[in-house]
Amino acid sequence: MEPTNTVENPEEIRSRPGKPYPLGATWDNEGVNFALFSEHATGVILCLFDAEDSTKETRRIPLTERTEQVWHIYLEAIPAGQLYGYRVEGPFEPSQGLLFNPNKLLLDPYTKAISGPIESHIAQLGFAPDNQDENRYSEPQNDDSAPFVPKSVVIDSTFDWEDDQRPDIPLNRTIIYELHVKGFTQQHPELPKKIRGTYAGLATTEATDYLKSLGITTVELLPVHQFTGDSYWGYNSIGFFAPHSEYAVKGARHNVVQEFKSMVKALHKAGIEVVLDVVYNHTAEGNQHGPTLSFRGIDNPVYYWLVEENPLFYMDYTGTGNTVNVSHPRTLQLVMDSLRYWVTEMHVDGFRFDLATALAHSLSAAGQLSSFLETIQQDPVLSQVKLIAEPWDIQTYQVGNFPVNWSEWNGKYRDCVRGFWKGDTGLAGELAARVLGSPDLYNDGRQPANSINLITAHDGFTLNDLVSYNDKHNDANGEDNRDGANDNRSWNMGAEGPTDDEAIQRAREQQKRNFLATLLLSQGTPMLVMGDECGRTQQGNNNAYAQDNEISWFNWEWKADQQALFDFTRHLTALRHKMPLLSRRKFYRSEEMVWLRIDGKPMKEENWEDGITRCLGLLINGTEVDEQNENGEAIGEGHLLILFNAFWEPLSFKLPKVGRKHTWQVLVNTDLDANVPYEVSAREPFEIQGRSVVFMRLQD
Repeated sequence: MEPTNTVENPEEIRSRPGKPYPLGATWDNEGVNFALFSEHATGVILCLFDAEDSTKETRRIPLTERTEQVWHIYLEAIPAGQLYGYRVEGPFEPSQGLLFNPNKLLLDPYTKAISGPIESHIAQLGFAPDNQDENRYSEPQNDDSAPFVPKSVVIDSTFDWEDDQRPDIPLNRTIIYELHVKGFTQQHPELPKKIRGTYAGLATTEATDYLKSLGITTVELLPVHQFTGDSYWGYNSIGFFAPHSEYAVKGARHNVVQEFKSMVKALHKAGIEVVLDVVYNHTAEGNQHGPTLSFRGIDNPVYYWLVEENPLFYMDYTGTGNTVNVSHPRTLQLVMDSLRYWVTEMHVDGFRFDLATALAHSLSAAGQLSSFLETIQQDPVLSQVKLIAEPWDIQTYQVGNFPVNWSEWNGKYRDCVRGFWKGDTGLAGELAARVLGSPDLYNDGRQPANSINLITAHDGFTLNDLVSYNDKHNDANGEDNRDGANDNRSWNMGAEGPTDDEAIQRAREQQKRNFLATLLLSQGTPMLVMGDECGRTQQGNNNAYAQDNEISWFNWEWKADQQALFDFTRHLTALRHKMPLLSRRKFYRSEEMVWLRIDGKPMKEENWEDGITRCLGLLINGTEVDEQNENGEAIGEGHLLILFNAFWEPLSFKLPKVGRKHTWQVLVNTDLDANVPYEVSAREPFEIQGRSVVFMRLQD
């Protein structure tokens, strides 16, 4: 198939064969080496575009050199900033999964920057949309897509990192904050409007000082790989090496790489790690109805997992239309090269893998699951950064089943803690396991910190909405409220949504404190979601994936109760940082802790089996703990006591005495708005209020 238009080359460009490695466009101050892998292509054309008018195609250069299925060429005197793309020739045989069409301009899978946003256009489609009969997939859509897609950009990778040092926070000392680059600063009143919602905005002292004051050690950024424009969250990746161009300062998108690096450097300077939420399980090209933007047109059966009996269609374990075929060695190389690039060149500190089990599906089908995970573990770069799995997809749930070098979003922690404070019965035993770091899931060579404990995440209710709505309210999404999860284990405390009832308002604030206290006093690695510390609401929307507006953005104008919640959260994180017994590297042994009934005696089997047990206490004997922190210092620090009461009425709890010591200092009481410590005596019954958490330490 020939392209429908041609471009005359008014000037010759001096070239030489170039090299097949590294893949992508590599600038060396004198020219650029271009290298593109395609196993099934019969020809590759490199297209250059005008820097001022990206729709103007200036040259087409056939790549005649091919080494190990990599097409390559070196062009002299090509500057950094050059816009380019590929047209790939080959058979158009949909029944065989081959969809080559040189009328489609394709992004380089290894491009380090993309010139602008990706907006939908009919010319991007692979098939003629007006062919509605059973042969609709036999005819290609031959409109030239070049004017309607952004271009790959040749970058200058040099950057002055100065003395940048990774914070290298031990996993057990980590507090994660899931953050949206745009949403966090889009409404920040103290930032110049030009940099709100950008990498530069997140790099400001206003942003980093806020994170430090909250006690955050690690930000987990929602996807920043270049994605298509139909998702605010960013889970439609198309450029695994390219920072999303729309998060760069307007007018400076050609410097997006430098701006991203400056952000990382600023966060590191503030002592904050950067973890990326990455989407390697699928791409923005979707199923057979989707656009041809890159991988599909370069080598469809290499990059995607196709239905074996009918390769026109795609295996879909992600709910997005396709699944990336990481069982192919070149696709696996792409993922590994991308990960290493973000660590070595962009200095990020780790990754959270979206729908990680979807990657496992394609690998398991090829018998390569263990080899892939072992490759990461043995990699001298990737084995040294934080690796976090979202251990589920639309078909499987694998919490607790990833290898020992992986941490996991612990969905069982989320569900149990939500259910316990909602008032569900029979959860006391599971709560005990979750508070202790889920040893039933991670005592397999891992540590409690491998459990990423969460109450909320970007998908689902915010903390405020979790205690304010029984049902989702997603009408703003335009899907007749059909989207989003129906089972949220939420409770509105007596009224749906905002209310003027002061009793309900007080109950909701206390319930928020219960969730935060449970999260930050549990063993494991806590993850807060942007805005939960100040009661951010999405108005009951539990699937705000497309809400690039005030529904999703962080609101910096707080009421008194929001400031109080922030102060409470900061108090909890400060305690966690100060008291290593709250974040141990090892699981607690039986001689180091005991679970107590309200009469002060140890819980017995029948108490765990009693479905109505809603109040229990955890006594930690720090004097028995034989463990050192990362500096070799002993972490034992006396006795700690955490009381959980999910019953709706006050209960009398008999506090334990330790030798002759009977005075306890209350450090946290979620029944109280203030965080002022006070003392209580074990000689008298302690009344713990309904639906509350109390945290104490024994006084010397």
